[in-house]
Amino acid sequence: MKIPMSSPDLTIEDIQAVNDVLETRYLSRGPKLKAFEESISNYVGCKYAVGVNSGTSGLHLAVIAAGVKENDYVITTPFSFIASANCILFQRAIPIFVDIDPKTFNIDPDQVSQVTQDFIEGENLPNKWLPGKVEGPQSGEGNLKAILSVDAFGQPAEYEALEKIADKNDLVLIEDSCEALGSKYKGKNAGSFGDVGVFAFYPNKQMTTGEGGMLVTDREDWAKLFRSLRNQGRGESDQWLNHARLGFNYRMDEMSAALGLSQFKRIETLLKRRTRVADWYHQRIADNPDVWEIQISSSTTRMSWFVYVIQTTSKHKRDALVKGLNKEDVPSRPYFTPIHLQPFYRKKFGYQKGDYPETEHAADTCLALPFSSVMTVDQVTFVCNKIQDILGSS
Repeated sequence: MKIPMSSPDLTIEDIQAVNDVLETRYLSRGPKLKAFEESISNYVGCKYAVGVNSGTSGLHLAVIAAGVKENDYVITTPFSFIASANCILFQRAIPIFVDIDPKTFNIDPDQVSQVTQDFIEGENLPNKWLPGKVEGPQSGEGNLKAILSVDAFGQPAEYEALEKIADKNDLVLIEDSCEALGSKYKGKNAGSFGDVGVFAFYPNKQMTTGEGGMLVTDREDWAKLFRSLRNQGRGESDQWLNHARLGFNYRMDEMSAALGLSQFKRIETLLKRRTRVADWYHQRIADNPDVWEIQISSSTTRMSWFVYVIQTTSKHKRDALVKGLNKEDVPSRPYFTPIHLQPFYRKKFGYQKGDYPETEHAADTCLALPFSSVMTVDQVTFVCNKIQDILGSS
């Protein structure tokens, strides 16, 4: 049985929505983008939404709005897709990685609190949080500016604690909710915490625009800034070839916006289908002693499933499982490779194995299984039976 790793959930209506745009004169900066932005802002509960061409672009603009400049510091997690750290480097700033909670795989608020306390006390204390090739801020060249949290696998981070830390220390809180559209933390929508949230709509996400992202915020000044920055820094008057600041071509085109708007009309159906597939996996994996599922925190009042991840009892079993599934034409993906151990980060910052043990253990033992809203119960059963056979024989 050939099973894809992920598949977008597309309908005839989605295709027609894109075709309809091609019959108009608006292929960029048109009414579909505005309608899509309004739909997302209303859904999340933020005053403003600004569409961009990717979640990565959205994170970059969020970091700019936070005032992050060269040699500044941003607290974030090493257990994520690499974009959540790269966007800090785009500003020539320095990510301060903090290890994760081994149960939720999200950034550990206690360690975030300790980092901020050490920076406030100053002297040589911050150096213990920095990589070997970076000196601390004794010279005053860089400042601690922001916390960039990640909602790993669709589960919101502990925002009650993170908001208190950010408020107490006058830090900007950026929510990388690229994997969590539709999730809720204590009844409040993911993406609506802190100063700004960012969503992404790659084809493996809960809904897709092909490529695309969205910033959400309650700050009018930031929404205006995002609209300017995504359009080559054009001024608020939107006058032709009048550029007020350094900007980028981060625009979302009308075809992507039309697809997003069409997909969003059935967002609840898409989320329910993904939950159904996750439940099928749960029913078939719950009694397997060699694997366990990610733990859903009591503060996560609604889980929006981005991927379905299991964790094995050892790296040996995880690697054996990957190899065995591959022989059966069942794809799987280790999630995530630690950012600090990526070749570029090791070379630039001098990170080493052992720097973030919880992140590294999760990376060695976690595995994403085939997952999408269009998976069938037979496909899930096939995958789970193969897992049982492989781990039993290993």
